Amino acid sequence: MRDFLALKLVIVFLFFSFYSFSQNNSSGPPKPPVGKRWVMNPDFSDEFNGTQLDATKWLDHHPKWKGRVPGLFMPSQVSVKDGYLQIKGEKMEKDTIIHAYNKDLTFNIKGGAVVSKNAAFLGYYETKMKAAATTMSATFWFSTNGAAKGPNGSDKYGQEWDIQECIGRSGDFAGNHFTTGMNSNGHFWYTDVDKKRHDLKASSVEFANKELASKNFHVYGGWWRNENYASYYYDNREPKHIKFYDKVVEKPFSEPMFMRLVSETYPFPWIELPTDEELADPTKNTVYYDWVRGYKLVDVLDKKVNQDYEIGLNLYNESIIFSNIETEIVASKDNEITIPISFKANKKRTIYIKISETTDRTKVKWDKKVVEKTIEVSPGYGNMELVFELNKKLSKSSTYKVEAIIRDVKGTNKTRDALDINSMFFTLKK
Repeated sequence: MRDFLALKLVIVFLFFSFYSFSQNNSSGPPKPPVGKRWVMNPDFSDEFNGTQLDATKWLDHHPKWKGRVPGLFMPSQVSVKDGYLQIKGEKMEKDTIIHAYNKDLTFNIKGGAVVSKNAAFLGYYETKMKAAATTMSATFWFSTNGAAKGPNGSDKYGQEWDIQECIGRSGDFAGNHFTTGMNSNGHFWYTDVDKKRHDLKASSVEFANKELASKNFHVYGGWWRNENYASYYYDNREPKHIKFYDKVVEKPFSEPMFMRLVSETYPFPWIELPTDEELADPTKNTVYYDWVRGYKLVDVLDKKVNQDYEIGLNLYNESIIFSNIETEIVASKDNEITIPISFKANKKRTIYIKISETTDRTKVKWDKKVVEKTIEVSPGYGNMELVFELNKKLSKSSTYKVEAIIRDVKGTNKTRDALDINSMFFTLKK
């Protein structure tokens, strides 16, 4: 019986450990490049904890598009309440005719769009979203408002970067795969000198999931790395990558884009229109955005960034991260060694690093200190290489231990004051 209870406790522990890991790693930016730190970009971040849309950041309509017929974007369908941005799809009481794009358009379904007031350029962006249980879309994407000049004088192009595009109810239509998982694209909209428009999109990215997108909340993220490449992130999974179409211009995604959170209608046979019954059902007709967050890269030790917005959100499990348990390091001619280390911090913190020689503890003191360093870091997710100047050369026959502590700036380097402790080992390359 004792063994059974012990096994049960282990299973419970592993379950909660996995659950905690999943929850803590389901959001937040990926590992930044060496020498950089992710910090939040307030222009594209909102927890939606108020009672109305923040008019300093967002438009409650699309400034350039009325909506895909028969779904009209209407500010009345956009609300912030109960901790969510909500976009509701509903049936109109009667048809609405709007003259736009040099023709009369007939709308009979209400949709909604929220668009950022500022344009973004590069960075990581993510949202936690739950689709409506209808065939109206739940989307998270970016695009340009105008067109950039092409290389041939009278040609032009626009950009569209779709992080997530889905619906929440299946059916007998061609786009049925949009009901599950994550569906991502990168469109290069090119209008040639003959005024013919081309959708020159990169290869689509899909993350599979058997569960409908309306069943639960999921985290959808995208890293606009540079003008040529982007990466996509779905919950805790490994990222997938695309290269934007670059046969017209060498750097196709060179223009800033606006964030868009949109619920629209889709035409058959790709998707079918929502039924009157589901549009009238408040348990089915609403897209929920728990939050949206944008991040930008800064120098890893930059202390001048205004981070008032993110301090207090407690985005991270504060930690010290080593990529490898054991590695080989090359000592420079100046008797210096470089140690790679990453950190996650919610406030200004102190990191203390000690390098010791792991000697034979039967003969001499274990972990004989070689060198130590203390640095202050600012909030965010940072990745850096720390250079240590040594008083004497290290032995190529020894193993060395790197211990790191992240703590409050007013704390001590004692274990009791640590927010996290981690270690790695290295030998000198022979």
